[in-house]
Amino acid sequence: MDGAKFRVHSDEVTKATHEALIRRGVTNEDIAKIVLEMQLPYNEGLTIEHCIESVESVLRKREMQHAILVGVELDELAEQGKLSRPLQTIVGTDEGLFGVDEMIGLGAVLTYGSIAVTTFGHLDKNKIGVIRKLDTKAGGAVHTFLDDLVASIAACASARIAHRTRDLEEQGKTFEDLAPEETAPETKVEGAET
Repeated sequence: MDGAKFRVHSDEVTKATHEALIRRGVTNEDIAKIVLEMQLPYNEGLTIEHCIESVESVLRKREMQHAILVGVELDELAEQGKLSRPLQTIVGTDEGLFGVDEMIGLGAVLTYGSIAVTTFGHLDKNKIGVIRKLDTKAGGAVHTFLDDLVASIAACASARIAHRTRDLEEQGKTFEDLAPEETAPETKVEGAET
């Protein structure tokens, strides 16, 4: 079978990713608030708008999109009781020794380097912002994968800002000198996605 004939267009995957997050009650601003909390102490002039731009850039990465689509699908199937046993019980209860959810989140952060990995670990342990809400298991919702995926997105967006900070320092600038749409300079390069 020729894989090129059956490729899903990236616009469709991007749209599905955003719809999955919204359907599960997570906005880009929710994630950006975590990024702002993580990076504000180190970045003069950093705004929520800079953080939203960074989150949006991370959400354009195919690795992240695929992780989100798989994780949200598994959470939703678990809510509907459609996973086979014993996986249904393991995912439905977010069993403590089940680490596949963290592994998917961790795998998605690897493209952003060690700072993203350590930030992911911090967020996974401390459950900041919307991550804490997703981890509470209130109301019968299953977010076994989503809480880790949100931590992954926030960790990547934080790492992007940390790296951008270094670039700005070398130019004698801070985030005060940078419009939010300039947070992701690579999106200004023809043919670049993130």
